[in-house]
Formats: sequence, structure tokens, C-alpha cells
Amino acid sequence: MNMTINAVNFEMAEKLEQFIDKKMSRFERHLNADDKVEVRMSVIKPQTNANKEVKVRIAGLFAEKTADTFEEALDACLNALEGQLERRKNG
Repeated sequence: MNMTINAVNFEMAEKLEQFIDKKMSRFERHLNADDKVEVRMSVIKPQTNANKEVKVRIAGLFAEKTADTFEEALDACLNALEGQLERRKNG
């Protein structure tokens, strides 16, 4: 799995990057070594509640979620993508 992480409008902390790596590891069984994974995290201006946006692209699948924290938004994206991967596998 070839992963790219982009942070837009904020400086990403190492702790957040480690969280992403840990969460993405659950998809390794679904992916080949050459599959591309793109995670784009951005802060939506102006500062309000639910202004953390995460977009995840995995092996041609896509999910986009907005939440109060990047962790919540990433979890929601990964849950959606897991369903998409299962449907692809069974369909």
C-alpha cells in the first residue's frame, strides 16, 4: 500500500499521523502493495463546529466526511470505505 497524507490549512501533529497509520493498517488485507491510498485532511474556514474534513481515496474508492475532530471524520470515512470494499468483493 502506497499512502500519501496531505494536510490543508493546518500543521499536522505527529500523533495524528500515527493515528492515521494505525487506522489504515486494517485495510492492508484488502489491498495490494502497489495500491494507492490518499488521505486529505483540511480545516474548513471559518472556525466552527464540525469543520474538520477528511477525504480518503483507496484503490479507486472514495469517502468524504466532516466532523468535530479529524479522528472522528477519519473513522467515518474508513467505515464507509470498508462497506464499499466488502460490496466490491462480494459483487
